[in-house]
Amino acid sequence: MNGVANIFRVPELRRRIFMTLVLLAVYRIGCYIPVPGIDREALAYFFQQAGGIIGLFNLFAGGALKRLSIFALGIMPYISTAIIMELLTVVIPELGQLKKEGEYGRRKINQYVRYGTVLLSFFQGLGLALGLEAMHGVGGTPVVLNPGWSFRFITALTLATGTTFLMWLGEQITERGIGNGISLIIFAGIVAGIPQAFSNTFRLIRVGEMNIFLGILIAILALAVVAFVIFMETSYRRIPIQYAKRIVGRRIYGGQSAFLPLKLNTSGVIPPIFASSLLMFPMTVTNFIHHPWMDAVKNIFSPTGFLYNLLYVILIIFFCYFYTAIIFNPVDVAENMKKYGGFIPGIRPGKPTADYIDKVLSRITLIGGLYVSLVCVLPSILIGKFHVPFYLGGTALLIVVGVALDTLQQIEAHLLTRQYETLVKGIRIRGRR
Repeated sequence: MNGVANIFRVPELRRRIFMTLVLLAVYRIGCYIPVPGIDREALAYFFQQAGGIIGLFNLFAGGALKRLSIFALGIMPYISTAIIMELLTVVIPELGQLKKEGEYGRRKINQYVRYGTVLLSFFQGLGLALGLEAMHGVGGTPVVLNPGWSFRFITALTLATGTTFLMWLGEQITERGIGNGISLIIFAGIVAGIPQAFSNTFRLIRVGEMNIFLGILIAILALAVVAFVIFMETSYRRIPIQYAKRIVGRRIYGGQSAFLPLKLNTSGVIPPIFASSLLMFPMTVTNFIHHPWMDAVKNIFSPTGFLYNLLYVILIIFFCYFYTAIIFNPVDVAENMKKYGGFIPGIRPGKPTADYIDKVLSRITLIGGLYVSLVCVLPSILIGKFHVPFYLGGTALLIVVGVALDTLQQIEAHLLTRQYETLVKGIRIRGRR
């Protein structure tokens, strides 16, 4: 409580938090501004029948896709473009060199990401407009009132503009507010659905469809899962590093001990997002094609089925290794340690150090992949085997906890900076006296 009170005593931090809340409120208001030319009742009926990847995208869009608002695409085109650009820096040497050029290279890559986001969101909006023209509601009522290229172009332009505005909004939150703006936008969209989940649970208890003791058990289980995720997300494998002493002129540098912290879940929430997208794609296709074979595929890829969950775990572990290999290079880390006179006790500098770091990273990545798989598969097990309405689980829970921890760490960093500034100011005043 003292920490919460200190937040409002620091003017800059108070201003940043207020700015963050205002910009997030703008985002939530935009989620209710509809795209023109849509029959809302027919669209609502279609989303009641649809699922699969559409439900996943609607989750990340904060419910905007279900309402087909101007933010229906959410911030996912920006994230997809950023991931693609990260992959291209490994494949294309020019982009990889640009990444190593410091601030200039980072700005140039961010500029490419922005341009790519605009193009990707426009084409996704065009594809969504074409899909909307094929959708029907109750009694075959078309979702689109006046189909044609006029509707397609206006819808694609509106959705691309909405995503571009969200991208700008996220950058403003990062610069003027607190926390990572893009992550906070996704966080706000997911959290916005929690009150409805609580309301549905209380309704089931009130009408007698759920036992009150089962509801209490679900609450305890949810708290335990959140605590487990927090523990795993803050877990690191520390590799000891010793720096040799160097004498430059009359000064002695080095001779200190440090640690190389390797996060248990280095890849974050990217693996479950990729795995969910791949597995839910067949489910989405079966909603549009009615055929006995499609019904068989739909049964095989049921989210509560054994085969679906087995493939889900395998894909999550694969993407954990794949994405970790992209964002973390043991060779570069070993070279930087060697340049500054650092070494791991008992390990020779250079290639042996890189091999040792890679070995340790491979082991903890397996543990991290199993942990992410457990959290993501748990809701399917509870829903399929025990018929428990476990609303907040899987990827959504990982995102919410991860973003919350990151934002709290940034708030603590601001408070510590404020304390150091006050301490230095007090020392200077006493020195003058």
